[in-house]
Amino acid sequence: MRTLCSSTLIGEFFVIGFAGLVAMKDPDLSMTTVWTVSGIAMFLCLVLCGLVTRPGGVVLGWALQIALIASGFVVPSMFFLGAVFAALWWASVHYGRKVDEAKARFAAQAGSPAGSSTPDAA
Repeated sequence: MRTLCSSTLIGEFFVIGFAGLVAMKDPDLSMTTVWTVSGIAMFLCLVLCGLVTRPGGVVLGWALQIALIASGFVVPSMFFLGAVFAALWWASVHYGRKVDEAKARFAAQAGSPAGSSTPDAA
């Protein structure tokens, strides 16, 4: 799960940076505000890469997805991109857990005597 979720978060890191560039063109927003908000969101993406397997990591990831969609009120294209990344986040969590379960199953089978495929040398 960690690899898939981290890949999604790194993609979001770049999208947030580009959205910050677009938001800078809004005359109602100061550059300081745009880069403070964008910088915090980008930093959270990086931090969540390490926290995704810890308790609450996935929940924090969902909070970031909601914030990404809500950023569409400032940069309208982020409604679409936020929804795409929310779908990618769901897929990363869902299929990442399935992969982790399959790896655990295969490791358990490989550790048992009935599951080993190489005969013991005497």
